[in-house]
Amino acid sequence: MKLKCLDEFRRAWHGVRSVGPALLVAAGSMFWAGQALALGSMLDVQVVERDSGQVLHPYAHRGSHYVAGRPGARYAIRVSNRTGGRVLAVMSVDGVNIVSGQTASWNQGGYVLEPWQTHEITGWRKSRHEVAAFEFTVLPDSYAARTGRPNEVGVIGVAVFAERAVAPAPFPEMSRDDSRGRHEGRAGASAEKSAQAEAPAAAADAANHGARRSAPEPAAKLGTGHGARETSHASTTTFVRNSHRPLELVSIRYDSFENLARAGIVRDIDLGHPRAFPKSQSHGFVPDPPRW
Repeated sequence: MKLKCLDEFRRAWHGVRSVGPALLVAAGSMFWAGQALALGSMLDVQVVERDSGQVLHPYAHRGSHYVAGRPGARYAIRVSNRTGGRVLAVMSVDGVNIVSGQTASWNQGGYVLEPWQTHEITGWRKSRHEVAAFEFTVLPDSYAARTGRPNEVGVIGVAVFAERAVAPAPFPEMSRDDSRGRHEGRAGASAEKSAQAEAPAAAADAANHGARRSAPEPAAKLGTGHGARETSHASTTTFVRNSHRPLELVSIRYDSFENLARAGIVRDIDLGHPRAFPKSQSHGFVPDPPRW
């Protein structure tokens, strides 16, 4: 959807209401080691390989940040609200909005996080109760490429909006009789804002977009696939933005380790200098490996 400049400036002056669904993730917070690997200030962003639990290291190169993905691995986008107010995170993968499946734009819906809340987004939103897992795959098998949008494959984006403070309505003055009637037990009605409609269905599955292409050589550029369905609960809410432009933009590019090394983004020392005793203070016995 293209932005209408006049409407955008009018919204910016009066307060911009979120366009599309605003999803409220489950309450609660998580804490983790390695926060230095997070990007952003209002909203910290990390990419986590779910199978190993490893936070992917962001490599800085010419003003951008890159992470190295492992083909076939599932991943999550971990976001942490570092402010004392609610924020809206409009999120995209490969240029596609992860909630609606639309070609990404700032004015679309996203996820609302409560103050100081941390949450992991694990896939393309299919309904209020289900996602299709994010997984690193070769570019032709990426969701964006299979839906005819391969040009932006290889980037994760988060646009952060703060919430506009809404002044409470002034309490009407009451006569003595009205006050007496209130204390005699007259119930006051409370109104709750209705949630916005659920996100429209994402673009059709790969089966409707032709036969699966054969995988190219291992050094092929990575994209994000439309993985297996998983349970993930979210509810809808309303959110009034305090600006028409995001207050913060976080962009993380990704590709295979081999491609990042070939492009000079990963230094030679990162290519493999194994240490005999990487954690010499460790104690205990050999644990079982993770199950595949």
